[in-house]
Amino acid sequence: MGGDGQPRGPVDSSRIPRYAGPATFARLPRLDEVGRADVAVVGVPFDAGVSYRPGARFGGNAIREASRLLRPYNPAQDASPFALAQVADAGDIAANPFNINEAVETIEAAADELLGTGARLMTLGGDHTIALPLLRSVAKRHGPVALLHFDAHLDTWDTYFGAEYTHGTPFRRAVEEGILDTSALSHVGIRGPLYGKQDLTDDEKLGFGIVTSADVYRRGADEVADQLRQRIGDRPLYISIDIDCLDPAHAPGTGTPEAGGMTSRELLEILRGLSSCNLVSADVVEVAPAYDHAEITSVAASHTAYELTTIMSRQIAAAKNVAKNAGTDTAGAGL
Repeated sequence: MGGDGQPRGPVDSSRIPRYAGPATFARLPRLDEVGRADVAVVGVPFDAGVSYRPGARFGGNAIREASRLLRPYNPAQDASPFALAQVADAGDIAANPFNINEAVETIEAAADELLGTGARLMTLGGDHTIALPLLRSVAKRHGPVALLHFDAHLDTWDTYFGAEYTHGTPFRRAVEEGILDTSALSHVGIRGPLYGKQDLTDDEKLGFGIVTSADVYRRGADEVADQLRQRIGDRPLYISIDIDCLDPAHAPGTGTPEAGGMTSRELLEILRGLSSCNLVSADVVEVAPAYDHAEITSVAASHTAYELTTIMSRQIAAAKNVAKNAGTDTAGAGL
């Protein structure tokens, strides 16, 4: 926080050019510079769970570089997120790239520590394996959470090559472990070939509803967002976004691209339509910059993280106002 108790925001781009200085997310202060944060932006440079193209270990820093162009006022949500709450870059969680089980444990422990300060997490992946330890940590604080999963793929397969922890299995494991509210699970953006029709049957048994990318195209972002809001209700919500939910035209820099995906505009509009949901933490994963062109994917991911951060900051500010007013009312009642 600043010396006046107000959140410390990004570097002033009218005084220091955007391309100068360290690439923290949105040019925000580091966590060690402000002491604590309401929203901690943290990277997880881990991609040992991928099944096709590697490279998502470099995704977090690519998103940070692309986020230099983000500005402090978000007109789409009529909010200045970095003035409403203290958002800070918490650096990276260093996970063992040679041992997936150990990496999962490390990520969970680090998330526990950050969430233990009262912060919400905006995590930059990394591959989708990291969603499982993040969900474990969030569920320790909130109980089983609603999950909104944007992806081209289901990520509810049982194993890959006999491995239980991969980027294609996190949400099956999460259901099995009881950390998800199975009455409020949704995939958005699903498309492309599957191993068999049984994949869909198994996914439905786990409790997931599916909104395909074709559904988004035909029904529109507003209708989809309304359907998702109704399914989520007031439950604590975790949003996990695989950037390959976007069409390769909008996100070429990813490990398992599939034709026929959403546009970045559709993704951002759906997220804006969820601003009333109780978003407790989120992630954006699977950005593989080696396959990117002109930072197309990283720019889309940085704006996605910005919208998610704005939603959390608005809710944090609203909760603080409610608490402040309740404290005033209580004090007045005692006079």
